[in-house]
Amino acid sequence: MAVCFSHSLPTTITPKSLPLVPRKQCKSFPLIDCLLATRPLKIGGSWKWRTRISFFSSVFARTQDSESLKEELLEAIAPLDRGADATLQDQERVEEIARNLEATNKLKEPLKSDLLNGKWELLYTTSQSILKTQRPKLLRPNGKIYQAINVDTLRAQNIETWPFFNQATANLVPLNSRRVAVKFDAFKIAGLIPIKSRGTGRGQLEVTYLDEELRLSRGNQGNFFILRMVDPSYKVPL
Repeated sequence: MAVCFSHSLPTTITPKSLPLVPRKQCKSFPLIDCLLATRPLKIGGSWKWRTRISFFSSVFARTQDSESLKEELLEAIAPLDRGADATLQDQERVEEIARNLEATNKLKEPLKSDLLNGKWELLYTTSQSILKTQRPKLLRPNGKIYQAINVDTLRAQNIETWPFFNQATANLVPLNSRRVAVKFDAFKIAGLIPIKSRGTGRGQLEVTYLDEELRLSRGNQGNFFILRMVDPSYKVPL
């Protein structure tokens, strides 16, 4: 990424005019804290500010933007019952925040990252096949819903809890560094009754944002998913 330094800070600056970044705002970034909170050196009789600090300021601002967008997104979806209670206006707001967060994504090849491995809890989706809002609330999946992925074995698993406890496992076929084809091979009804897939359960999934705690994914039918990591050590059955 090209970084422009010409308009970020003046070349010459005095110690008195230099704004300091409060250490409490940077405690998660000790290296950046050190660089931003240090006054310039006196070189050749004048106070010089090295241009590399503009670069670290840019990185710091981008990280802050990503974190604030994550907080805003989680606040927006918190009262929406995984999306079942979302109005059209709610969906549009969530979509706007999500698009902004996706734009800050640092992992351009998520399928090559270990951060993808483990069990994720579904926090929000637009998929009616999951939400089943056409049913009475008592007949919907009311417990937590999980999706597990292991990129090393190219396996995935969907897990419903109360009241149905259904499960499905699938093989993943990478289409590029962000998107996979999903081919379901087995289902388990009520967590007990195994059923082999007839080969009709297929789809695609693209990872559009990924870090150590949050994942955003989009399906080939336009469905959107927000998931939170709950167990990075979980392994999908082979």
